[in-house]
Amino acid sequence: MKPAYWKWLLLAGRLGLALIFLAAGIAKLREPWAQFAVSLYGFKLLPDDMLEPIAKTLPWAEVALGVAILSGIWLRWFSLLASLIITLFLAVLIRSLAMGLQVDCGCFGSGEALGPMTIVRDSSMLVLGTAVTFGAFRMHKTDTVK
Repeated sequence: MKPAYWKWLLLAGRLGLALIFLAAGIAKLREPWAQFAVSLYGFKLLPDDMLEPIAKTLPWAEVALGVAILSGIWLRWFSLLASLIITLFLAVLIRSLAMGLQVDCGCFGSGEALGPMTIVRDSSMLVLGTAVTFGAFRMHKTDTVK
């Protein structure tokens, strides 16, 4: 039997994770896509011909993922996807910081220089995403065992 507060913790985590993706996507959509493409270019990971398609679609994907997590439908899978995406973003940030690249993070729109606090913030987001994923799988498991 699970305590009742687990449902509320999962709901709070779900809302927080959804808001992160909604805020990131909406912030990028409020700016011209070319501005985000410049941020992507600074990471020196993508071929030039991929910058425009990614800069145009990633913000919409972040908003869609935020809405999906907010809805709670298939939460286990959408929170897992969110955690994997945050892991990828965090790996790119750590790589770039280790290489000494002076880049605009572009995480929540333009204007944020990559630094140690960016790594701390994204690591915290990964902890939240992992906790929501774990909680969603755990709640589903105990709901189906009844």
